[in-house]
Amino acid sequence: MIKAQTPPYLSGLNPPQREAVEALDGPVLVLAGAGTGKTRVLTARLAHLLHTGRAFPSQILAVTFTNKAAQEMKERVSHLLGGAPMEGWWLGTFHALAARMLRRYAPLVGLTSDFTIIDADDQVRLVKQLMEAENVDTKKWPPRAVMGTIERWKDKGLRPGDLSAQDGGDMAGGRAVALYAQYQARLKTVNACDFGDLLLHAITILRDPAHADVLAEYHRRFRYIMVDEYQDTNVAQYLWLRLLAKGHNNICCVGDDDQSIYGWRGAEVGNILRFEADFPGAKIIRLEQNYRSTGHILGAASGVIAHNEGRLGKTLWSEADAGEKVVVRGLWDGEAEARFVAEEIEQLQHKGWKLNQMAVLVRAGFQMREFEERFMQLGLAYRVIGGPRFYERQEIRDALAYLRVTAQPNDDLALERIINVPKRGLGDTTVQNLYAHARAQGISLYAAIEQMCAGGTLKPKLRETLQKLTGDFERWRGMIGNTAHPQLAAQMLDESGYMAMWQADKSPDAPGRIENLKELVTGMAEFESLAEFLEHVSLVMEAQLEGQADDAVTLMTLHGAKGLEFDAVFLPGWEDGLFPSQRSMDENGVKGLEEERRLAYVGITRARKRAVISYAANRRIYGNWVNGLPSRFVEELPDPHIDTHAESGLSQSGRSSHWDSSGFSGAQRVPPPAARPMPERVSGAGFAKGNRVTHESFGTGTVIHVDGNKLDIRFDDGNQKRLIDRFVALAEA
Repeated sequence: MIKAQTPPYLSGLNPPQREAVEALDGPVLVLAGAGTGKTRVLTARLAHLLHTGRAFPSQILAVTFTNKAAQEMKERVSHLLGGAPMEGWWLGTFHALAARMLRRYAPLVGLTSDFTIIDADDQVRLVKQLMEAENVDTKKWPPRAVMGTIERWKDKGLRPGDLSAQDGGDMAGGRAVALYAQYQARLKTVNACDFGDLLLHAITILRDPAHADVLAEYHRRFRYIMVDEYQDTNVAQYLWLRLLAKGHNNICCVGDDDQSIYGWRGAEVGNILRFEADFPGAKIIRLEQNYRSTGHILGAASGVIAHNEGRLGKTLWSEADAGEKVVVRGLWDGEAEARFVAEEIEQLQHKGWKLNQMAVLVRAGFQMREFEERFMQLGLAYRVIGGPRFYERQEIRDALAYLRVTAQPNDDLALERIINVPKRGLGDTTVQNLYAHARAQGISLYAAIEQMCAGGTLKPKLRETLQKLTGDFERWRGMIGNTAHPQLAAQMLDESGYMAMWQADKSPDAPGRIENLKELVTGMAEFESLAEFLEHVSLVMEAQLEGQADDAVTLMTLHGAKGLEFDAVFLPGWEDGLFPSQRSMDENGVKGLEEERRLAYVGITRARKRAVISYAANRRIYGNWVNGLPSRFVEELPDPHIDTHAESGLSQSGRSSHWDSSGFSGAQRVPPPAARPMPERVSGAGFAKGNRVTHESFGTGTVIHVDGNKLDIRFDDGNQKRLIDRFVALAEA
């Protein structure tokens, strides 16, 4: 008897991987931990469906999260099957596949098949038109914020008729739901839809009993459904899949509940957590053998994520060596942290490690500045992934333009950039007229404004606006000699309305822009004067590291790093409030904290050979020094897998209190004001709930909870902080 030959795509698979590939019938959830070969399983499973004759390509619905992933999957499957052409595939992103459906059945939702898909700018412009027609104050309620609310409803599969007026809260003066209805009506009138509509309209058609034949047709067509990154699906995507899977119930979802980190953009981790309830009799297959990281890295990551309650549970393991323990390092301040990381990178580089196999992963974009500054000082090549370098960001360029005009009023390029930012009612025609006058007189744009305002040729309202602007610049210029330049910058951002503009912006990236502006002000304190700072920025902008870009350190956010891997990963800023993010915890409570912990898990598991976690005892935030408390995630790291560095002179009780001031390269340093040692409390005088205590920065307050050497204190100004006990003293009676 001739033994059947094992298809090549099955060779080399470990038992759980092979089980996931061969479990073709019924609902299957593949819990694929970080680095466990998920992509290989997905492509092998598709190849197996085709090779065994279970389905033709046109009978498989395969959903990915990016077009690039879809194309790569198609190419890999074709290669596994010997280059066979893959015709008729239903393989792509949620939006692409839903659009393909909608093109055919568009008349069922009041559109024609040649409908237009509008972009984000068109969406906001349409909402603004509707708001203005309804006399809704677009300054109090920015159209982008209203559009964001509409998008969140669509992500949840909610149409205007599914909502009551109260569901919109006070957004747009309580008229958000009505504006949503008008927005949808207007889109139909112009035969258009936005990206959210692609799924929403498809769901509407598939749910409608009057069109049951459409759903039945897709049930006949799709014999098998496969979904990648299931933990990142939102409610609308979930509803669409549920409807399509009701046919054969042959749905295979691949994902990792421990890597669900996109709740802020609508992802619902509950989709994967309730898979067994949604599909009774589902088979759960766990991929736990990791092919990426060393044992200590996996042990550290598993120890942290185990503290989450909302998870299905799995434990990563590896046949590789235990490797180096995860380094945990406490530094004196943010600058010392940047120096430490840069020195570690240089040492690894001297040992033969490639820069492009090293990454610095930060929780917030504003953290990048100190690392960029240090890398440039040392000539270390780096690349910022997922966004521009710090000084190239829109909000930083705008702020720098204000500073440049204050220092040098004849800087036409800087003035032109911010003359109408924030909006001052100055149109392009006005600016062109000002420039024409400047050219005719051979003077700067600033001087032209002054002349035209004095000449009485401008309309009163326009003249008043321009006079206020130049008056502000004159006042700020007069402050240069007697006001600290960081304070001047902060005042300028406030008084110009620029900071308020971003505070009113409800888009997801607005908080990050505000943090970047605060970091800009903080960074200015390192320079003697405004002129010195602006000269530094000019030199930074001139620095060209592209020649070394083939081998450069990667600098990016933790969110952007998902799916990537590096030999060495540096994870700075592990302090409570920064990571986990205080804003995330305030807005989402335990759910927010658990998503932050998943983000920590993602960060650690990006490392193949070396992971370094760091935190600072002091950090300058918006010009003020504040004492940092090590992240609770540091406490959750299992002792057997970490190597904590501490200096005896700064160590305190408890592992999380080990600070290290090394990395200063022997330089003399004056401790920042808020970091000076507090008066020593009486030996043995413990703290208890109700004690009155003092802190150098926060003043006097009352202890409301004691957790070992950590105190929760409500200060008299209303703020509540968690601090290590050595940074406070008992208040005098």
